[in-house]
Amino acid sequence: MKKRLTCPCGVYVRGTDEDDLVEKVRQHLGERHPDHEYSRDEILFMAY
Repeated sequence: MKKRLTCPCGVYVRGTDEDDLVEKVRQHLGERHPDHEYSRDEILFMAY
């Protein structure tokens, strides 16, 4: 299960599970990168 992702801007995001990670990454994107949208699969592809 993937629970971590480092955004290209340097922000490290960690979730308790994949659903939590996707939610937190989407929050980060909305706050810092509103012009970028990624699907759940794309987010999990970048996660580790």
